[in-house]
Amino acid sequence: MTAWKLAYHANCWGPLGGDAVGVTSITRLAYRTFGDMGRAAEDIAAAGYEGIEFFDGNVVEGAADDYAAIRRILADTSLSLVSIYAGGNFIFSDILEEELARVTKAADAAQALGAQHLVVGGGARRHDGTRDKDYDALAAALDKVLGIASARGLKAHYHPHLSTIVENPDEVRKIFSKTAIDFCPDTAHLAAAGGDVAAMVREHAGRISYVHLKGLQKEPFAFVPVGRGDCDNGAVIRVLKDIGYAGWICNELDAWPDPAAGARESRAFVEAQTAGD
Repeated sequence: MTAWKLAYHANCWGPLGGDAVGVTSITRLAYRTFGDMGRAAEDIAAAGYEGIEFFDGNVVEGAADDYAAIRRILADTSLSLVSIYAGGNFIFSDILEEELARVTKAADAAQALGAQHLVVGGGARRHDGTRDKDYDALAAALDKVLGIASARGLKAHYHPHLSTIVENPDEVRKIFSKTAIDFCPDTAHLAAAGGDVAAMVREHAGRISYVHLKGLQKEPFAFVPVGRGDCDNGAVIRVLKDIGYAGWICNELDAWPDPAAGARESRAFVEAQTAGD
């Protein structure tokens, strides 16, 4: 089997959202899973994963400086914290300092808890349409994120996402021509935006050091376990092997009736694709 370490995102164990106080305080507008992170970690470990990824709001908000609750969860499950995920608008200069202050808190937590990676998503779409300068602003912000992460010994990644100004292959190509940050492909989001994900991974191979695998069902739209649906994650895995990828693979599923079963199914698919290597 290809010697990849497999992680799973804890976001499936409750509704996804942002902290409501962030409506009036940008610094507090963190991603959060409104669920039991201890239960999530127990299920992820039981499914055979070695690592876990959390949203910033589940690690930083309300936690003491020693992140005691997360430390206890990691110790009880023997999981490694692989990454923390944060987000922002990143194109509005008036609030960028506040957003980067929150990203810095996430990076501080990642460093303290032994993570290797910091992932950010974002790049707001304006109500009246995207402007060319928005890509320059986003790229400049991402380079600042890269600096924050590098100063703490972390690898920084940008995660293209539906509803942002970086969805389709041309937009992905555009932003990575302007910033030095690494590329964390989320296979389902890229496929939903019309991308040939395997081809995109091959094109940007030199920028990829962390990967999110997720399944996509186009009609009706839904995210599904990694081996199901209309996103050819098997082809992505073959390309990752071709390019000699050797980093963490993080399976992800935003919502599922039985989160533990979804985690097991996704792991089984990746293992089947790499068996005998």
